[in-house]
Amino acid sequence: MGASLEAVLAYLKSRPFESHEVLVVDDGSTDNTVAMAERFRAAHPEVRLLRNPGNRGKGYSVRHGMLAATGDWVLFSDADLSAPIEELDKLLEAATRAEAAVAIGSRALDRSLIAVHQSWLRENAGRVFNLLMRLITGLPFHDTQCGFKLFAHRAAQEVFRRQRLERFGFDPEVLYLARKLGFKAVEVPVRWSHAEGTKVSMLRDSLNMFLDLARIRWNDLRGLYR
Repeated sequence: MGASLEAVLAYLKSRPFESHEVLVVDDGSTDNTVAMAERFRAAHPEVRLLRNPGNRGKGYSVRHGMLAATGDWVLFSDADLSAPIEELDKLLEAATRAEAAVAIGSRALDRSLIAVHQSWLRENAGRVFNLLMRLITGLPFHDTQCGFKLFAHRAAQEVFRRQRLERFGFDPEVLYLARKLGFKAVEVPVRWSHAEGTKVSMLRDSLNMFLDLARIRWNDLRGLYR
């Protein structure tokens, strides 16, 4: 994580942003994540450490960070920077040009930008998931699972406080909520490299992600997104 924080801080300092902050969300880690984040915070006041109450999952962690963020634009990214932080330029430009409140990184729109691919099984499972996602939720996107998404502050607050799913199926949920609430979203091709060490269980988590698509529609029918 140290290399990722260094890359993010260097990028932010190279851009003409009026201000910036970097939020690190710790999901009950047992390694040196907290100690490393504390060291960076001591040297860089713009780094903030948020700690979950134990291990709650990726969806909970992203919601925690997005609701705590204070900037006009809020990006969430995987800690390994599978999509390089410089790709934020593309999301900002696309959102501004389209007058959109949400811009999502996509691996599917231009696969020539993928430097390191996932396994054949994972890539094809992703294609099946996307097909079902589009059928069940009605969302038009080709890749909802890329961990590189940008939200205007108001959109982030409205969307993530309604989010219910706390594991890996939260991505289509927040995009479903954005559309339901009237926030325009654009999909942007980004550079991406698969990083080994993923904590996704191919069987258990993939099954839960498919079930989450049905949960999204069920939550909506029950009025849980009001």
